[in-house]
Amino acid sequence: MSLQVKQNQLQANSLEHPTLPPTQTILVAVGITIAILLSVATFTIADMNLLIQLWLGLLLGFTLFHARFGFTSAFRRLMSVGNGEGLRAHMLMLAIASTLFAPILAYGISFFGHEPTGFVSPVGVSLLVGAFVFGIGMQLGGGCASGTLYSAGGGRSSMFITLFGFIVGSVIGAAHFDFWMNDTPSLPAISLATDTGLGYGGAWLLQLLIFAGIIAITYYIQRKKNPPKMAAVPSAIGIKRVIRGSWPLLVAAVVLAVLNAVTLLVRGQPWGITSAFALWGSKAAQFIGIDVASWGYWSGDRAQELNQSVFLDSTSVMNFGIMTGALLAATAGGVYALKRIPPKLIIASLIGGIMMGYGARLAFGCNIGAYFSGVASFSLHGWVWAVMALAGTYVALYLRPLFGLSVPKPTDSSC
Repeated sequence: MSLQVKQNQLQANSLEHPTLPPTQTILVAVGITIAILLSVATFTIADMNLLIQLWLGLLLGFTLFHARFGFTSAFRRLMSVGNGEGLRAHMLMLAIASTLFAPILAYGISFFGHEPTGFVSPVGVSLLVGAFVFGIGMQLGGGCASGTLYSAGGGRSSMFITLFGFIVGSVIGAAHFDFWMNDTPSLPAISLATDTGLGYGGAWLLQLLIFAGIIAITYYIQRKKNPPKMAAVPSAIGIKRVIRGSWPLLVAAVVLAVLNAVTLLVRGQPWGITSAFALWGSKAAQFIGIDVASWGYWSGDRAQELNQSVFLDSTSVMNFGIMTGALLAATAGGVYALKRIPPKLIIASLIGGIMMGYGARLAFGCNIGAYFSGVASFSLHGWVWAVMALAGTYVALYLRPLFGLSVPKPTDSSC
């Protein structure tokens, strides 16, 4: 190959993916140190099982940041200009996760003796309201639950405000949990596998048909609207791209699905995020004298969590891993940079975070626990969550400009 041809290829690659700045070596060392300290603390306070979950969180955070794998942005692009690239990546991820979850749940397969159980939750008013509120919140807050963690870990300043709001909203949701569970109408939890007579094989086939149908619909919308393509993410070229991103969305979809299935095998439950926010916030509220232990949310099996180390809570441990994995990915790519936050963005981030925290408690989870893990667990509530979150996203498109937040337009060159 001639030198000119090579130069032309490099130029084309740089246009497709803007080049990255140098690796932030000192910050990478900080990230590695944090990962080691978290590993030592987790193994010392808990056990090998929780240590493996921490490492799974590290891999999840690394993957999420490298691909900038978005739930918020995917919903926004679809509802604003009809770009379905992100949603198609979701469908691939859900299809692979469902394929892996089906035999694990059907045959009770696990690595540490846990009886694996999926996230299957009731379908009622709390779910409808919670998912709708979450859909608005994630568009104002600038990220979903996983997006908040990996963006904060990756150095996006506003996401620390969103995370704070998320924790506050989760505590308020926990305080109101009894009302939404006991005083509003609800159907029971419905599994497409065990409550319909389909079994896991039939439910798996049904979901594959739904995924295929949704993909077809996104292509139909795309032909009608001719939306702008997704903006390119800065990336290294060649083998360096593995460490210094960006990763293709579809590659990340496969990795995330596999990691969620491994999580199910290791801890006996799929990946979740927001229950830890309720725990962190409730511990802080308890510290300043609020009697959170009297709330119905903290009764039963959850009661002991208030009085034990967060390193014994698997969701907390995985969240620590996600943020650290994103920190390592961002610094390896040289893009970790804390910036000043405009006042309007502070307000939007705080409101959005509170709405997401509150909505997640009502809806039995977020884009991960309810949508990703719920659908992969063959729960009807996961599908209902997605529909209501999309509805909330549509409403939020009219609210974002009030806070100076952009909305993709058909005339944009990319979105």
